[in-house]
Amino acid sequence: MAGHGTEGHPHGADRLCEAGERVYSRAVRRGRVPRHEADAVPCLLELAMLHPDPDDMDRLVPTSPQEVMTRLLRAVHDEVSASQRRVGSAVEAVERYAGLGVHPPAAGAWEGTAIRVLDGLTRIQAAMDEATQACTTEVLTVQPGGIRREHELSEGLHRALALRGRGVRMRDLYNHVARHGQGLLNYLELMGDAVEARTLDEVIDRLILFDRTVAFIPANAEHTLALELRHPALITYLVTVFERLWRLAVPLTAPIPSPGIEGISHREHSIAALLAEGHQDAVIAERLGISVRTCRAHIARLSETLGAASRTQLGVRIAQAGLDGPPRVGDTVRLTIPGGGTPSG
Repeated sequence: MAGHGTEGHPHGADRLCEAGERVYSRAVRRGRVPRHEADAVPCLLELAMLHPDPDDMDRLVPTSPQEVMTRLLRAVHDEVSASQRRVGSAVEAVERYAGLGVHPPAAGAWEGTAIRVLDGLTRIQAAMDEATQACTTEVLTVQPGGIRREHELSEGLHRALALRGRGVRMRDLYNHVARHGQGLLNYLELMGDAVEARTLDEVIDRLILFDRTVAFIPANAEHTLALELRHPALITYLVTVFERLWRLAVPLTAPIPSPGIEGISHREHSIAALLAEGHQDAVIAERLGISVRTCRAHIARLSETLGAASRTQLGVRIAQAGLDGPPRVGDTVRLTIPGGGTPSG
């Protein structure tokens, strides 16, 4: 309830001047006040907090405090509603202006916006198809999640074949476990020397880079939102991350190096290192691209090999065996279990 009173009382009922507060309080306590007492506070009449007594025009009676409060709350509600309408209009205007800015770039201009949110699989696929059509040199991808299923590979097959047809080179990074998927092997055989693949124990989340100009990364866990990145600094950073992972990765045509510890596989060494870092089974499974069930089977084998009767003891054995670091290549050694003996292979 915003009112202004006279020039000397520019306020509303929610912020009465001191004189108005005194006169109104007196009127509420007494039930009425002489009209002349309100001469110095015309704001009370203008705000309808005092009004003439129909039985005695020389006196003023107050509007009840409850009614004043109701008016104030109604005014606040109206203001909030108006603000919500203005916000809605502003959002619509932003979307409208954003749409006006989506035009094909001029020759030599920096293409598109720095970061664009793609909402929904249809928009993501359309943006990927557009980037594929514009790509002329190189595609770098990181594909986490372990064994690549046939439908996952087929979703992007038309893009990969189009790129191969134009002589574009592709480099893909996968988890080591992806080596066991026949679908990936069939895909690589189909693509021939257009694609080079390497694997690691762990890779970062999905990444696709076209011509070191535009990149796509997921924006939510369900992969129904994606970010299209064109900012040069972000692209340079992502390329650097990819190249460093690529140097650490093992070519798909080469065997995974032995961890150099008898009775412990490379994957079990990776699991041991992650257990030593304090990760839960589900986290370890996700990072290595395997199922939780498979992860726990490896943990059970680790416990048996290292002679551990509990998870706590397993942690101690992992540290004693030097398995609490990342897998490394070395000469095969035999583990000695405290208390005598060596683990079975």
